[in-house]
Amino acid sequence: MKILILGAGQVGSSAAYHLSREEANEVTVVDMRAGVLRELQDRLDIRTVVGHAAYPEVLERAGASDADIVVSLTDSDETNMVACQVAYTQFRTPTKIARIRSAEYMNANKLFTQDAIPIDVRISPEQLVCTFVEQLILYPGSTQVLDFAGGRVRLVGVRADRDGLLVGQRIATLKDHIPNSEARIAAIYRHGNAMLPDGDTVIQENDEVFFIADRKDIRVFMSEIRRLEDPVRRVVIAGGGNIGVRLALALEQTNQVKIIERDPQRARIISEQLNKAIVLVGDAADEELLLEENIDNVDVFCALTNSEEANILSSMLSKRLGAHKAMALINRASYVDLVESGSIDIAISPQQVTIGSLLAHVRRGDVVKVHSLRRGAAEAMEAVAHGNAENSKVVGRKIEDIELPKGTAIVAIARNDKVIIAHHDTVVEADDHVILFMTDRRKIEKLESLFQVGVSFV
Repeated sequence: MKILILGAGQVGSSAAYHLSREEANEVTVVDMRAGVLRELQDRLDIRTVVGHAAYPEVLERAGASDADIVVSLTDSDETNMVACQVAYTQFRTPTKIARIRSAEYMNANKLFTQDAIPIDVRISPEQLVCTFVEQLILYPGSTQVLDFAGGRVRLVGVRADRDGLLVGQRIATLKDHIPNSEARIAAIYRHGNAMLPDGDTVIQENDEVFFIADRKDIRVFMSEIRRLEDPVRRVVIAGGGNIGVRLALALEQTNQVKIIERDPQRARIISEQLNKAIVLVGDAADEELLLEENIDNVDVFCALTNSEEANILSSMLSKRLGAHKAMALINRASYVDLVESGSIDIAISPQQVTIGSLLAHVRRGDVVKVHSLRRGAAEAMEAVAHGNAENSKVVGRKIEDIELPKGTAIVAIARNDKVIIAHHDTVVEADDHVILFMTDRRKIEKLESLFQVGVSFV
C-alpha cells in the first residue's frame, strides 16, 4: 500500500515509524524542513520529499498520482484541508485522512463531503488525548481504557497489587469469585515481557493485566486485580491549551476542576469558555502556588502543557507535595518508561493515542478500530468477519481451529447486540465483530490475511 504522509512533526513522524515497519507499506513523507526529513530517513525505510504539503507540484513529486492513502498531519488545519482537496481534485486519491485541531472545523460535518472538502477521516489528536485521560479518571487505577463494539465492551489495563483478590491465584478461579459475570484476561506484561495467559497462569503483584469486559462489569473485575480507588473528585490541570481546556470542559460538570495557566491573556480567554472550572494564573511548577491550592487534597494532577520537561517537573513536584495521582503529557517515547518508573503514575503519549485512528484505515480487511499499546509493540484490533466457511479463514470455525499468529488471541466477539467473551470452542459467524489482542504487531500481515475473504466472495 502506498501511503503519503504530509508533515514530519511529532504525529507525522510517529505515523511514519509505525506504518513503515510493515513490509506491505511504501511510505513517503513530505515536509518543508530538509533537516528533519534527513533525520527521519536515516532511521526509517521511507522516501522523503521537501516542499509545501498542499502544493500540487510537491504532491505530484511525492507520488500522489498512485498513492492509496494521503494522511495530512501538518500543524495547520487549513493546509491539511487544502492538501486533501488537491489530492482528490488533481489525483483522485482514494482515501484522505486529515488532522483537524480546531473544534470549529471538527463540528462542521457538512463541510467535509465529496462535494465540499473531500476528507474521508478527520483526526483530532487533542480530542483523542482528552478522551483517553477522561477514561483514566473515570476508572481510577487503570493504565489504559479502550473502547470496542461501540463502547459496549472495554479493554482495560490494570497494575496488579497485593490487595487484589485474584493476585497470587490461578486465573481459572476468576469465575468462582464472580460467578454471574464474564471477562477475559487478554494479556499479562511481567517485567516488560508479554504473556498470553491460560487458566493455570498465576497473577503476580506488579503485573500489568489487560482484561476485556462489558462496560458495566469493569469495576468489579478491577477489584479482583487491585484495591479499588475512590472516585476522582478534585482535578488540577496544568496548561490551558487545546487539550487542557477540552478536558476541563469535559470534567467540570462532575468534578472540581482548576486550570493553571502561565499566560494572563490566555487565562482570561479560557475563563470565558469555562462554566465552573477555576482558572489560576501562574507556574504549575511553583511550589508555593501548589501548596496554596491544597495540592495534597487533589485526586489527579494532569500536566498537559506544550513542554514535556515542564510536565515532568510539575507532575513530580505535585506528587511529592501530596497529590494522589500525577499524569504527564510526554511526546518522546524514550521518556515514557523513565518517568513511569519514578513518581509519575501515567505518562500520556499523544502519538500512541493517535496512531490507532490511522491504523484502522490502513489495515486490510474490514477493520473497525485499532488501539496501539505498549509503545507500539502490541495492538488491540476490532475486525469484521465476512464470507462463509468456504471462502473465509475464520467464519464457521471454532477459535481453537483458527490459525492465529503466535502471540495473538481472540478475546471477545460482538454479535448483533450481544458481547460474547471468547473461549476456545466459540464459533465465529459471518458479520461478527472480532476483538483481538496482539502482543507482537510484527505479525499483523498474517492476521490481516485471515480477515480477507477469497475471490469467490460477493
